[in-house]
Amino acid sequence: MDASIPLQTSAAHAALIGLRTYLNDQILGQENLVERLLVGLLADGHLLVEGPPGLAKTRAVKALAHGLMADFRRLQFTPDMLPSDLTGSDIYRPEQGTFHFQPGPLFHNLILADEINRAPAKVQSALLEAMGEHQISVGSATYLLPRLFLVMATQNPIEHEGTYPLPEAQLDRFMLHTLVDYPDRATTLRIMALSRRETRDAQELPVPANPLPQETIFTARREILDLTLADSVAEYIAALVEATRIPAQYSAKLAEWLRWGASPRAAIAMERGARALAWLDGRDYVSPEDVQAIAPDALRHRLLLNYTAQARGITSQDCVNELLRQVPAP
Repeated sequence: MDASIPLQTSAAHAALIGLRTYLNDQILGQENLVERLLVGLLADGHLLVEGPPGLAKTRAVKALAHGLMADFRRLQFTPDMLPSDLTGSDIYRPEQGTFHFQPGPLFHNLILADEINRAPAKVQSALLEAMGEHQISVGSATYLLPRLFLVMATQNPIEHEGTYPLPEAQLDRFMLHTLVDYPDRATTLRIMALSRRETRDAQELPVPANPLPQETIFTARREILDLTLADSVAEYIAALVEATRIPAQYSAKLAEWLRWGASPRAAIAMERGARALAWLDGRDYVSPEDVQAIAPDALRHRLLLNYTAQARGITSQDCVNELLRQVPAP
């Protein structure tokens, strides 16, 4: 980034702040979800969102698609889905005597994988290559996905009948695991008023006058990579991840609770997420507070607890809290 141009006045930064304002106007009471969506977009990562139904998870991705020059596809995962329902398949054309590839719904910019844990493992695994490498393979051919590609998958924490827990390998592909909860009473009243207004105007979501071109996102990503990351902050990220693998050196509680630690993807997710938070905040450097803010979402789905901890009601969030208490920040 050109040091002569303050971050606060960069065109990409101003555009993303405008997008955040638009999203918060449409997704009331879910500021954390909006921020994590933007972090995933800016850091080229994917989100797993968990929360009760009716909390505007679908609306959030739709609004993001409206705010960008990007296309959106919602996929309702069900037990009878097939991998080809996601990737597409080769279709035989009898008039030509050849097979032609018919792209599936993954060939869109923004994907909402609704209730992903309702599909069997073979369908869930079809997302692995797409999320990790931005490509899919069908037969002997490989097809590239759009350059701007974000998956937001949802899970319902209430219902467990007829669901298939996500395998650890797929969980690790998600950059962030974000929890959403019910809004307060005042926000609920605002939501009711917004719903009345949209019903009266017969318009679900207003479209911004000037949606952001995708190139603005790519420019922002380059600016984010130019932010200053001090060696001490990088060491802090590495120490947090290391503490999940050798917990006995940091905390007796962690050693008692953890069965499996975080992969290197966790460190990458924390660095990229912290950079995105700092950039959105208008700073040209990453602080330890940025790392601490993104650590719960980057770690909670990557930590496996042993049976004793689960029986005692310990959660991965408890482990993250203990990590942040025991690993000294710079």
